[in-house]
Amino acid sequence: MRSLVMSLMPLLAISVSAFAQDTFLTIEDAGDDYRIQGEYTGAIESDGEKVPLGAQVIALGEGKFDAVVYVGGLPGAGWDGSDKIRGQGTTEGDVVKFRSDENGTAEIAAGRMTIRSQSGATLGVLNRTVRESSTLGAKPPAGARVLFDGSSAEHFERGKLAMGDLLAADCETKHKFGSHKLHIEFRTPFKPKARGQARGNSGVYIQGRYECQVLDSFGLEGENNECGGIYSISRPAVNACFPPLTWQTYDIDFTAARYDGDRKVHNARVTIRHNGIVIHKDLELPHGTPGKNPEGPGPDVIYLQGHGNPVVYRNIWVVEQD
Repeated sequence: MRSLVMSLMPLLAISVSAFAQDTFLTIEDAGDDYRIQGEYTGAIESDGEKVPLGAQVIALGEGKFDAVVYVGGLPGAGWDGSDKIRGQGTTEGDVVKFRSDENGTAEIAAGRMTIRSQSGATLGVLNRTVRESSTLGAKPPAGARVLFDGSSAEHFERGKLAMGDLLAADCETKHKFGSHKLHIEFRTPFKPKARGQARGNSGVYIQGRYECQVLDSFGLEGENNECGGIYSISRPAVNACFPPLTWQTYDIDFTAARYDGDRKVHNARVTIRHNGIVIHKDLELPHGTPGKNPEGPGPDVIYLQGHGNPVVYRNIWVVEQD
């Protein structure tokens, strides 16, 4: 019964919290933990210098949180991919208090994260911030094929509207594509008690053959099976995932594999920007990925994977290259 309810959720214009525990589709319904979760930026004093920091706070349900603090700034916005500190937090009244295996503590109250030394001295304050993709709302250029503008799902097999003007996952284009540029926007649900692949799973399958994972991977390591990963082929250069219930973007520049008859003579290649940040640059795709269509000659569909989660899409358009 639970799997049936989960499969129907994208089709219902109501909060799913009444049906499946702790799955939320809107910020208004998401509760206090969601208002703590998110990104924080600022600086601390260290050896007489101001050191920029970014933090990502991940809700785990029941007032518990993980936090990742990045030296230099947030991923894709200052962090160089090296130094970071992890901590765990618990809600105590109106404050979330964090501890870490490293020295020092932190607490969040009223949208501010205060970082303290082991002795209790205040080192600095980070303020909650909300980033927006630089390509959010990008308009289709002249000659683009508009696949979804919120008015109809007619360009998709099994296409269904969710919440009025969004496209539910588990559908594929009626048109087949060779080399192309794709813009697509997606939103994952907030599932604080879920973990791993259960936390808002879907995927954008280029030609139905190569999956760029869609998942709530906010604050995670950025593996090839997490958001932005090319499943089984390559992890993203940086985990550019925003928090759940935030609109995110993929901008994909895809060059199709070339065939001589049924023999592949050149592998496909792809460049992908996630939320405007390059996560794969001219990446060679040596083989297809599991889950949909095998590699082969000729054009194929764009498939938005259905995985039992209420992931939704909007503003989808393609510029064909051949």
